[in-house]
Amino acid sequence: MSDSERDSERDSERDPVVWWNGALSLASEVRISPFDHGLLVGDGVFETVRVYGGQPFAWRRHLDRLGHSAAGLGLGVPSHEELRVAADAVLQANDLVEARLRITITGGLSPLGSERGQAPPTIIVAASQVVPGSDATTVAISPWPRNEHGATAGLKTTSYAENVRALAYARELGATEAILENTQHQLCEATGSNVFVVSEGMVHTPPASSGCLLGVTRALVLELCPRLGIHVEETPLPLHALVDDADEAFLTSTVREVQGIAEIAGWGHTFRDAPGPVTRTLAAAFDDLIASNLDP
Repeated sequence: MSDSERDSERDSERDPVVWWNGALSLASEVRISPFDHGLLVGDGVFETVRVYGGQPFAWRRHLDRLGHSAAGLGLGVPSHEELRVAADAVLQANDLVEARLRITITGGLSPLGSERGQAPPTIIVAASQVVPGSDATTVAISPWPRNEHGATAGLKTTSYAENVRALAYARELGATEAILENTQHQLCEATGSNVFVVSEGMVHTPPASSGCLLGVTRALVLELCPRLGIHVEETPLPLHALVDDADEAFLTSTVREVQGIAEIAGWGHTFRDAPGPVTRTLAAAFDDLIASNLDP
């Protein structure tokens, strides 16, 4: 057994410490009420933040998006400062250096129905060790479209049942991610990441109007492209642009960072030498950004 495998095994035996409604607690001691609106109807928002060297990356951007999602649902959120205290406490209590940190806020105690109660929100901050992924992966195309006109389009809510089902479908095909089109048969996003298409050296990604969640890593890549002399556009794309027009394609997310697409399972399509040259350039630039500025 390797050292990393032994470390992972020890971590799995520990009882994680989480921040729950204002204080640290062992995960095994936290009790979520059966009347919590997040549990009952998925009334909640969340953010996942990557931690490097014990420090959250792009904290301000993630907290701004958390606030945007919460406002979209009519939920209140603690201040950036309060959540940072919670995040630092959780990371220290669990002795985590390379990690994923998740902030979850739900509608709190509520009646048994869609109506929200008068109780304060439930706030949970948790973290776990993260292992860097490969530089390229296999994706599948979800048979279920994303509704770009839905009330929660573009919000990062805890109503993830559609994503769970689509990802399970992708796993059945040997893929690690599922890509979704919208109701207009346009490329939208993946279950936990954004999608980019590279054609003749130009980078394209679906705009907000496609119904995609505007990822933090997506935004940083859009900012990096001009600095690197790479032309980038947010433009509607047909789903088949992944095959018909793409010389290379890649995913971006907090945990995946910049990850090339090597194959589209079920479509019999592969990208030669994935990740391609543009993807590699952007992945290296993103690594440099992390090293130079933890809150860009």
